[in-house]
Amino acid sequence: MKFRVERDVLAEAVTWAARSLPTRPSVPVLTGLKLEASDGQLTLSGFDYETSARVSVPAQVADEGTVLVSGRLLADISRSLPSASVDVTDDGGRVVVTCRTSRFTLQTLPLDEYPQLPELPTASGTVRGDLFATAVGQVAIAAGRDDMLPVFTGIRIEIDGDKLTLAATDRFRLAVRELEWRPQSTDANGTALVPARVLADATKAFAASPAEVTLAIAGVGSDSGEGLLGLTGEASGGVRHTTTRLLDGEFPPYRKLFPPEQLTEAYVDTAAMVESLRRVTLVAERHTPVELSFADNQVTLEAGSGDEAQASEALAARIDGDAIATGFNPSYLLDGLAHIDAAVSRISFTQASRPAVITPAPGESSPTAAEDAPPDAQEAGDSAASTDERGDYRYLIMPMRLHR
Repeated sequence: MKFRVERDVLAEAVTWAARSLPTRPSVPVLTGLKLEASDGQLTLSGFDYETSARVSVPAQVADEGTVLVSGRLLADISRSLPSASVDVTDDGGRVVVTCRTSRFTLQTLPLDEYPQLPELPTASGTVRGDLFATAVGQVAIAAGRDDMLPVFTGIRIEIDGDKLTLAATDRFRLAVRELEWRPQSTDANGTALVPARVLADATKAFAASPAEVTLAIAGVGSDSGEGLLGLTGEASGGVRHTTTRLLDGEFPPYRKLFPPEQLTEAYVDTAAMVESLRRVTLVAERHTPVELSFADNQVTLEAGSGDEAQASEALAARIDGDAIATGFNPSYLLDGLAHIDAAVSRISFTQASRPAVITPAPGESSPTAAEDAPPDAQEAGDSAASTDERGDYRYLIMPMRLHR
């Protein structure tokens, strides 16, 4: 095997494929990344029996062949190489990587012991890559990280015709995002519980690409690949494929958690609120809430208590309804606001002891910026915001008891 490929192309492809490699493999061969050079393409594959990743990029192939090398080591080497063409050669049980004056020799792993990657299920539909990546990022923040409760570590994907709904919760917060997609069948429907970390990692490559990503879920549009989700899309000049086994378990009936009505609604400048939270929570001890008081068209943020360091800050806000004071885990609150893709956020309450719901408010002008902006600028901002279609994201957060 002998091929040449550009350093940036190789580094990105190897890094993406190696992300699926296990840190503690059941057998050593699973640390390997398979390199296949043929027909003007280099294909890199990784698999750990749960998740597979495969990416194909253009390469100048002099001699076709297949080898298996340490994936993480190849990723580290690729990223460290100078920006130039990279030559890779199979030299009888060793792989030689050369770039300008840099030369690395890697031991190969036994290729005949490497497992066969699973086949992708039949396509269920397509969705714009950048929109899907954004949606996954918005809900993945709410997924749990406790492997003892696997059902809370996943993202639930629901398909109902041309609507795709993503949801995740760790029991203390819940994120839901709806978006349109193009199903293979107009009456398509089904659900899948996908590991959140895997889905988030896989879709990051599509974040800057408006190209279509094909989503394949077993049981939706086909009966093949039971218990498997597949993703296929093009990014950075290469075609990427991912498969992952679905999680077992019953996802909670999350729609019942959203309150049927709101007694108080606060509209705040998203960026200003995030910056204020970051400043105020510098003095907050771990597992202690930040207190938010909504009254008189402003929100006051307070953290710290007693003899410890304290901080407070006030922001302009539009308050509809009764004044309210409550407290939240500052990290959870920051996560939700940071993923609001709109200039203004709406925070809705029923009462202080009940969950609050944060959503984008694309048709609203910023309470902070509106004080200084000229009238024509405010009208222009409202007009631009009114065409925003990003108001389909909801982030529910449980309050914390305030220690007064």
